[in-house]
Amino acid sequence: MSESKGKIIFAILAVLLLLFGGCILLYPYLNGLWVNHTMHKDAEDFLLLLEETPEESQGKPSYVIAGDAETVESIVPEQYPQLWLDMKAYNETIFREGQEGLSDPAAYETPSFLLSDYGLNSEVFGVLSIPRLELRMPIYLGATKENMANGAAVMGHTSLPIGGENTNCVLAGHRGWNGAAYFLYVDRLIPGDTVTVTNLWETLNYKVSDIKVIDPNDVEAIHIQANRELLTLLTCHPPASGGKQRYLVFCERIDNMEVS
Repeated sequence: MSESKGKIIFAILAVLLLLFGGCILLYPYLNGLWVNHTMHKDAEDFLLLLEETPEESQGKPSYVIAGDAETVESIVPEQYPQLWLDMKAYNETIFREGQEGLSDPAAYETPSFLLSDYGLNSEVFGVLSIPRLELRMPIYLGATKENMANGAAVMGHTSLPIGGENTNCVLAGHRGWNGAAYFLYVDRLIPGDTVTVTNLWETLNYKVSDIKVIDPNDVEAIHIQANRELLTLLTCHPPASGGKQRYLVFCERIDNMEVS
């Protein structure tokens, strides 16, 4: 082999090596962009699906299950009424039974419902929006690895985000993972900040009321609190610590008139 050919081959190999190294360095960033794009698209698709729902059935009751005009027991939305009834019953049951399943960490991953069982084509149950963080994520039921990779996940044996007294929906999210932020910047939230959850029937509005850092086994901190309607954001703390602690953001339900 001539000296000139050897130099050319060496130069080509050097360029390829640099490109390969560059790809390795850029992979987390590029993957993060893709994850953010996918989460945003899934959230937008869910919201578009709601827009296609007949206006008369969006967030409005359609029939009364029991009671008369003076003693109404339960009003059910027209869209997916059986799912709503089953979820309402689930929330009441776990509160009444003291959320016994929270003692088993593996149970956090178990989805309380499969939306496909009720005729839905997607397992996206809703959309979490946090204006201060310019964050919008799809919500899934059950904190499985797959659901956590795709968005925010409702922890098993915590309340489903459909509203109602004696509820505390705990939404778990990564504190940054594989190049994407997820809940990385939740520590920027302060009391009074607005957080919303749009489910299959309506948009629920919350305001940040408290922030805590707890040990991973402090289950008591995420229990339902009697006579309160809460949403709790949960993530690891500090970032990239391997989950030594948990960062909790407690949010209290407010009505539409209080949203600034």
